[in-house]
Amino acid sequence: MSDYHIPVLAEESLQALDIRPGGSYADLTFGGGGHSRLILSRLGERGKLWAFDQDADAAANVPHDPRLEFIAGNFRFMRGHLRAAGAGPLDGILADLGVSSHHFDTPERGFSFRFDAPLDMRMNNSGGRTAADIVNTYTEDDLGRILAQYGELEKPYRLARQIIARRGDGPITTIGRLVEAVERHVPEKARNKFLSKLFQALRIEVNGEVEALKMMLEQSLKVLKPGGRLVVISYHSLEDRLVKNFMRSGTFDGQAEKDFYGRTSSPWKPVTRKAVAPADDEIAANPRARSARMRAAEKI
Repeated sequence: MSDYHIPVLAEESLQALDIRPGGSYADLTFGGGGHSRLILSRLGERGKLWAFDQDADAAANVPHDPRLEFIAGNFRFMRGHLRAAGAGPLDGILADLGVSSHHFDTPERGFSFRFDAPLDMRMNNSGGRTAADIVNTYTEDDLGRILAQYGELEKPYRLARQIIARRGDGPITTIGRLVEAVERHVPEKARNKFLSKLFQALRIEVNGEVEALKMMLEQSLKVLKPGGRLVVISYHSLEDRLVKNFMRSGTFDGQAEKDFYGRTSSPWKPVTRKAVAPADDEIAANPRARSARMRAAEKI
């Protein structure tokens, strides 16, 4: 498990969950099981944890513990999966939205520009479109949009045009071919940052991550008990903005609904006043934690 993924903001997220020994919880992004093991360490015999992961590789990390039930599925369908498992209202939900170290360090998964491998990037590699499908079939407008919105890259449409032009020489099916296609636009002094943003944009689109996050946040209100807590660790500004707005107002645009008298109300009470970032010593030990931001709220 230690080589699979190091849990980020571990102590901070557990404190925000405020775990009750006999409570019921969900870890929506099991991965290597780091957060789940920490939750289990604070649960009593009657406590219960449902752990989600859509990646078949994660199942190998599930500990033998009668209090834990592993659900092989995407958290966008959290409510249906929990209902099928016979779970009642939960005391807490934790979601770490980061990509596991296992994905970055496994070349054939296609998540990292450090390797030349098939351009895949699927969290669940049993089916669905790949990054190669997107790179080779999207129009200039669609490709430019995701590079701008999900990668926050400068001059995204010019970059999209370059990728599409390179498609004329044959399909872009490997990481090496994609990097070669954009090479002329990669800034020499910020190469890794530029390519990280490019790969992030494609990964988010491949896996429908923004839509999945929105679905999960909306369902959390129906799954949590009053007083139950939602803790989310995000890694880029788009995710964090959605989480912040939803925890403040119950809406994604941050505008709370108003009653007949014009009074605003939110279904949440903040647990964290602002995003919690990793301490310097955690970043030194795990550089991939650098961009992590945690927010928590309690259902009213």
